[in-house]
Amino acid sequence: MLKLAGDQVFLRALESSDIDFLYQVENDMTIWELSGTLAPYSKELLRQYIDSAHLDIYEAKQLRLCICENGTGTALGFVDLFDFEPCHKRVGVGIIIYRVDFQNKGIGSEALRLVEDYCFQILDLHQIYANVLEENQKSNYVFTKLGYQKVGIKKDWIYFNKEFKNEILYQKIRA
Repeated sequence: MLKLAGDQVFLRALESSDIDFLYQVENDMTIWELSGTLAPYSKELLRQYIDSAHLDIYEAKQLRLCICENGTGTALGFVDLFDFEPCHKRVGVGIIIYRVDFQNKGIGSEALRLVEDYCFQILDLHQIYANVLEENQKSNYVFTKLGYQKVGIKKDWIYFNKEFKNEILYQKIRA
């Protein structure tokens, strides 16, 4: 099992015991604009997703890791690698610290650093990119703080609740 540990959190592969937390996060309509979700997910569909999570990132082209608190193992959120392109040595990253009482404590930054280490050292990637809503101040701060470069603004990129929103494209290229 993949396990990456930091001072506050560790990242691990999805487990069947994550079903209720995953169900809660995926069906929270307040964050659907972040994931492009348009309809609720059933527990059965999410079970199938967890069952297929064992697939190699080279086969699935994506990987979701659970962000857990050190000591307790409490699931706090997820970090997703998506659109994995081994030929071009790049991957997209998304992160959510869902448990509000754990936000603004450096957990997102630490989890992002851990997944960067995995991407650059284990997967031998050249770059990681992220798509962040322009209005998402917390995420924009974290990606900028960790050295991601703002390389563009996608105007009116996200349409949600009858409103267009801009999305910022960030890149981090391995030094």
